[in-house]
Amino acid sequence: MSRFIRDRIDLTEHPMILHCGTGRWPGSTGQRPVLQRNNSFVPASWRQAVAPALLLLTLVLFALPAVAQPQAREWRAGVARVKITPEKTMWMTGYGSRDHPADGTLQNLWVKALAIEDPSGRRGVLLTADLCGVTREITNQVTTELDKRHRLPRESVMVNVSHTHCSPFVEGFASGLRVFNAEDKKSFAAYRKQIEASMVQATGEALQKLAAATLGWGVDSADFAVNRRNNPEKDVPRLRAEDKLVGPVDHDVPVFAIRSTGNDVLGVVFAYACHNTTLSIYQWHGDYAGCAQEEIERRHPKAVALFVAGCGGNINPLPRREVALAEKYGRQLADAVDKVLGRPLETVRGPFRSAFAEITLGFAAQPTAQQLKVAVAGKTEGERAWATHLLSQLENGGIPMTYPYPIQAWRLGELSWVALGGETVVDYALRLKNEAGPKLWVFGYSNDVMAYIPSESILVEGGYEGKTSMIPHGKPGPWVAGLEGKIVGKARDLLQQVRAKP
Repeated sequence: MSRFIRDRIDLTEHPMILHCGTGRWPGSTGQRPVLQRNNSFVPASWRQAVAPALLLLTLVLFALPAVAQPQAREWRAGVARVKITPEKTMWMTGYGSRDHPADGTLQNLWVKALAIEDPSGRRGVLLTADLCGVTREITNQVTTELDKRHRLPRESVMVNVSHTHCSPFVEGFASGLRVFNAEDKKSFAAYRKQIEASMVQATGEALQKLAAATLGWGVDSADFAVNRRNNPEKDVPRLRAEDKLVGPVDHDVPVFAIRSTGNDVLGVVFAYACHNTTLSIYQWHGDYAGCAQEEIERRHPKAVALFVAGCGGNINPLPRREVALAEKYGRQLADAVDKVLGRPLETVRGPFRSAFAEITLGFAAQPTAQQLKVAVAGKTEGERAWATHLLSQLENGGIPMTYPYPIQAWRLGELSWVALGGETVVDYALRLKNEAGPKLWVFGYSNDVMAYIPSESILVEGGYEGKTSMIPHGKPGPWVAGLEGKIVGKARDLLQQVRAKP
């Protein structure tokens, strides 16, 4: 064996061996032999000295067991949903003009959860709900419980509501919409507890279903969203036909798909920047967002579809007021989703990162006690509710003149999400996407829907989004100027944080 190995090693192919050691050839006079094609230049004494070492090295290498290289871990994902349709009669939220509680169900309402885990084990949960709004108190309660049960830090849980106006009142939301009696308030508090429990339950079920999955994303579009500040509702059909609609809009339909290892569609997250207000009926309904989710789940029976509301504070689905239109808009979104699913997707590779912060925004004016006492006897239901709510605050420690505004950022490989609180107008999404490029998605209605969030220009212009909407939201007055710069600046900071290399 030793002669077989020794005689077949061509040392001219191993210059590092030839030049190691003292630089002298063993057994030589110090002069380097001339290369010969048949290797006859190698002195016999040198071969006798080095061959045993080479033989030993070869035998050791052959004897070593093959070391299996660790396989790269895959992304994992799981989805779940819990029904939250009220079983008892309750008041609906969203419109102050309603004069009696809901009288039935046309479409069930849901809390849905997407749990993800990156190859390093970092986890995140997206919670969506067919609700008009969610409060800071609800998300704080839910995220605290999820941290306790599943070790999910605050920044890794994102909550978004569809803003359907055919959903129930929830304790703490839209405090200036109506004046309610004690029994109504009791039902709102109980429903809040149901929402919190449902979010915790959906998260737990989604985490239990975590399994290897392929995550991918793409973008399509739908055009039923119209800027309501620039286009009178009654004129929209004509303006659309004449191609004369004006004002900023965001028609993107971003789609985030979760496929099993067998290539089945298990989950779809899709977003749209438009008020979910096609309907003003007295039956529970998810509006166009609910119709879109149902249609996607019908087309993909193994999937759970999650709708995320974008920055549509000043955007409406127009025309509206008919169930048929909500269904039509839902099909348009489902079609956009299927177009994305039918194309090669951008695959999510890389880490999951998350960041969360609250910044302080201020209110510009505080009503006096006398003004509120006059407003309590005001002409409109909304004025009376607003004044009643603020008087209660005044009598119990004072009216807060600042607010902790939530901003969140996620990174999923090369894709980034920014989630903004409140009824954020479309200007924020357009500005941030213009700065960061197509690999950024921007959501509104996230974590806390405390009020409208106007751009600086809309704040100056006033109107509903800039000023008077603070009444149904139960806030003392418009925001202090400068909020857009603060929000965009912090969003940039969080994006930089999640995009930084670990």
